[in-house]
Amino acid sequence: MRKIIFLLSILSVFSYTDTKEASDIYNDEDQFVNNLLAKMTLEEKIGQTNLRGTLSRTKALPEDLKRAVRNGEIGAFLNISNLDYVDELQRIAVEESPNKIPLIFSRDVIHGFKTIFPIPLGIAASWNTEVAKKSSEIAAFEASAMGIRWTFAPMLDIARDSRWGRIAESPGEDPYLASLLGKAYVEGF
Repeated sequence: MRKIIFLLSILSVFSYTDTKEASDIYNDEDQFVNNLLAKMTLEEKIGQTNLRGTLSRTKALPEDLKRAVRNGEIGAFLNISNLDYVDELQRIAVEESPNKIPLIFSRDVIHGFKTIFPIPLGIAASWNTEVAKKSSEIAAFEASAMGIRWTFAPMLDIARDSRWGRIAESPGEDPYLASLLGKAYVEGF
């Protein structure tokens, strides 16, 4: 299981490597992962589990973040939506880090990215699965154009206590409705 999870986190390596070249070097993904894991230090493995962030309005990338990427101490970033920063950090990761593993960029894309849609609880009130699907499709298109490849949506907690502060991100308390909307959101993404 550990190998499968690690494999999923580095499969994006192939998007930065000529697929034929990669397949010539490694006969299959399992061999690739085993070889990579064998050469990584414990610190580098831990670094791949490190999710870091920065303020979305930061004026420049801090040098300590660049250094950490260069050293293989970061595997993913949250809330960096400046495409120049994404490109710079990704270049450092795939060209200058010890194992050349691309970074994963993430963001809460709960009800849109640049285009803002009704909150999931509002869409749930409509029972309109096409709105859920189309809103997540547009959000995915916009987010991926900015380098975001991982979103923390849809949030499908069955919320039964209205005092919970994040209930608006859920489809409410109905498991059947949540299953319909969850399917639509995933298909859209």
